[in-house]
Amino acid sequence: MDNNRNFLITIALSVLILTVWQIFYMNPRIESQREATRIEAEQQAATQTPSASGEHADIPSAAGTSGNAAVPGGSAVAQAPATREEAVAGSNRVKIETPRLSGSLNLTGARLDDLLLKDYRVTVKKDSPNIQLLNPSTLPDGYYVETGYVGDTALGTMPGPSTEWAVSEGDVLTPSTPVTLSFTNEKGLTFKRKISVDENYMFTVADTIENATGAAIEVRSYGRTTRIGTPKTAGIYILHEGLIGVTGEEGLQEIKYSKLEEEKRITPGKSSDGWLGMTDKYWAVAMVPRSGREFQPRFSYSGDGTPRYQSDFLSDPIPVDAGASATSETLIFAGAKEVARINDYEEQNGIRQFDLLIDWGWFYFITKPMFWLIDTLFKLLGNFGLAILGTTVIVKLIFFPLANKSYKSMANMKKVQPAMMEIREKYADDKMKQQQMMMELYKKEKINPLAGCWPVLIQIPVFFSLYKVLYVTIEMRHAPFFGWIQDLSAPDPTSLFNLFGLLPYDVPSFLMIGVWPLIMGITMFLQMRMNPTPPDPTQAMIFTWMPVIFTFMLATFPAGLVIYWAWNNFLSIVQQGVIMKRQGAKIELWDNLIGLFKKKPKPAE
Repeated sequence: MDNNRNFLITIALSVLILTVWQIFYMNPRIESQREATRIEAEQQAATQTPSASGEHADIPSAAGTSGNAAVPGGSAVAQAPATREEAVAGSNRVKIETPRLSGSLNLTGARLDDLLLKDYRVTVKKDSPNIQLLNPSTLPDGYYVETGYVGDTALGTMPGPSTEWAVSEGDVLTPSTPVTLSFTNEKGLTFKRKISVDENYMFTVADTIENATGAAIEVRSYGRTTRIGTPKTAGIYILHEGLIGVTGEEGLQEIKYSKLEEEKRITPGKSSDGWLGMTDKYWAVAMVPRSGREFQPRFSYSGDGTPRYQSDFLSDPIPVDAGASATSETLIFAGAKEVARINDYEEQNGIRQFDLLIDWGWFYFITKPMFWLIDTLFKLLGNFGLAILGTTVIVKLIFFPLANKSYKSMANMKKVQPAMMEIREKYADDKMKQQQMMMELYKKEKINPLAGCWPVLIQIPVFFSLYKVLYVTIEMRHAPFFGWIQDLSAPDPTSLFNLFGLLPYDVPSFLMIGVWPLIMGITMFLQMRMNPTPPDPTQAMIFTWMPVIFTFMLATFPAGLVIYWAWNNFLSIVQQGVIMKRQGAKIELWDNLIGLFKKKPKPAE
């Protein structure tokens, strides 16, 4: 029984650490995120933005240089606009309208800097503003992506951030109507750019370079995703938010904003394929270079005045003979990180490891199948909450043989309780002999004393993979269940301490003990009470308080996770009860419940 005691003490210490971490670290962070979301919604609803110093000419150049060839920075702006609407109206634009996107393309630099996601809102409220993914560079939260060219100064002006493109064809960019832009410099180089977009989130920028200079030339294509101001992030270790890419031999590179601020510049090796950009929890912007040449990726930071973060690439020289033309293409993903869309883009466009744009984590081999199962059930049941309940049943069936064996062993242990008590009494003064006789009893009766731990242990990887799925996949964002649960990825919004909203006051985050956390705690309490109360006082105390601690700890976890745990507890109670009855072992639940309210005898004087 020492093994059982040590196991229980280990669980208790782990729960204590998690509880302290949850109360003093996670709860304040969740509270601040809620406040930030509220402020963001109010700001977007009012469409007011504080003034900023604008985009400066010292925005970091893109990766690499060759002679005088370096990616240009931004152009200076005399005065920053007061609102997003003014910033958009301050330049010539081509409207973007697709089933899932709206916004405009800035003809200055052919820059994608005005993009709203039609299917996603800031909060669950129906009148909440749409997510603004990209913003003009003159705003303090500017976020944009552009492509261009660099070359020898003798070749004249190259298309860059300040280039004014002319519209050759198309008035509105839609999935069925691409837009063609053109620019001819003073040396006779003509750049024709065809921009198209699909039904979802992928833009294609296809350039044709026509050389009428009378001599063979070389140019380099570049692309950059730039973000102005330090973005708000969740700051949780299970999620990456920041700069990201898959290039060269390095493969996946995940660079947090704070790390880039320290190192200023990170330059991986050259690559012939891959992608790079920036990612948020649910949204991302990624560039896929396709010039037919190797490219140099880079991640850089500039904190002079206004913080600016940039992912960029610079291709190897693209030769263009006299009187001839050359082509270059860049794919730009800008949208929500929907699993099906990301997988389709990876397969259809041959983008290396594009699925890593979603942070599946180290245990992706569990997390991805878990998402697939939930998503498949959702398509059948039409509700992610029901899909989670169905997933729990399937997981229980998968682990049924192991759990069944465990519960049988626990039932057998109950039947030999009298023999175990006899051994303890007989060898009370000889612990070594007592342990030896116990092991012989276990061997004779074919009992594993740690079998009762398996139902808990096998839940741990499933629990964390489900937590990851609920936390990082956008499919779970704002997914309703029934009643008051309107977002399975957020905590239960009710609280016992204001009678679930009946009393007119808010409670601190660490007291947000909602209905589902209470149900989870009650089912965990009942499950533990199906076993005899441990004779050791320390074990008995852990036995009693663990459901209470878990209730507080899980109260701020996503509601979908708490629903899973409660439903799993209920199924375990039924399963354990049936097995114990078949084995002829006594179910201690009712006696334990009665014992809680039974008057304890006073100790003899």
